[in-house]
Amino acid sequence: MKAARLHAYHDELRLDDVPEPRIEGPLDVIVRIGAAGLCRTDLHIQEGQWAEKSGVALPYTPGHENAGWVHEVGSAVSNVQVGDTVIVHPFISCGLCDPCRQGNDMHCLNGSFPGIDRDGGFADLLKTSARSVVKLDTGLAPKDIAALADAGLTAIHAVKKAIPVLGPGTRVVVIGAGGLGHIGIQCLRALTPAEIIVVDPSERALALAAELGADHMVTADGSQREIVADLTDGRGAEAIIDFVGERGAIEDGIAMIRNAGFYYVIGYGENLDIPTIDVISREISFIGNLVGTYNDLHELMTLTAQGKVTLHTTTYPLEAINDAMADLNGGRLQGRGILIPATA
Repeated sequence: MKAARLHAYHDELRLDDVPEPRIEGPLDVIVRIGAAGLCRTDLHIQEGQWAEKSGVALPYTPGHENAGWVHEVGSAVSNVQVGDTVIVHPFISCGLCDPCRQGNDMHCLNGSFPGIDRDGGFADLLKTSARSVVKLDTGLAPKDIAALADAGLTAIHAVKKAIPVLGPGTRVVVIGAGGLGHIGIQCLRALTPAEIIVVDPSERALALAAELGADHMVTADGSQREIVADLTDGRGAEAIIDFVGERGAIEDGIAMIRNAGFYYVIGYGENLDIPTIDVISREISFIGNLVGTYNDLHELMTLTAQGKVTLHTTTYPLEAINDAMADLNGGRLQGRGILIPATA
């Protein structure tokens, strides 16, 4: 089969012929990829930021936002059958350890993360597990929802954490209205009554945010802190949901949050830099978000089937992987980039 593989950090990916994955365990599921989402994490992988954390040996196949059709199943798989359309939770979990029992699939003590620490979905076929596949409503096509496997999952996971602090009359600042942010805005609109303020340097992204129901669009042109202060009566927002995490976003977010506020970190690339006395005196809480649970993904698929969450995408054939990566890195994508294998 064909797979787009990383042979060296800071280098382009290559389209290789590789062996097809095989069923080895009773709960294995092999998915024929219909679409694979492109994520900034894929850029960070290419840059080597995940080299020590993931421990992979190059070459390997990235791609952790995957959807398609069940191609083959192990002998004990009962929740899906060959031909079913599925979206793939990005983490393979055991179901037996304490985090799994508590519903925190992504912190499984025995898990693995295709596209991060093992071969992922930039390929014709992907090997995963029965615990990781969500059978889709018949009206949902892989190319329209693949990126929800991480971008959407991470967004709804953060929004669900913020629900207790986003009651009527509250405000939330969304930093970044791109691939993740435009999904987060829709989740906020569907799940909370909060007033949504979106900050982004791109007028196209802000126009999309307005279409999706955001209340205020603020251009990140150097005046964003003052504008958000005006919109929040000088107090700041109850919650910041930061889908950027670099290039000044963290400093903006800290300046825009009110005392006793909650800062949800999704985007990454730089370090939090705030004096501990400010954390204490202002009683700010910083909350990390790593993808989300299986139940989060199932709920997101329900919202999508109801038409409350939609993805804005640009599609590329798998062989154009490097063009897609360059467009993502250059800020030329609106919404999410989707790779389509030739066999889809």
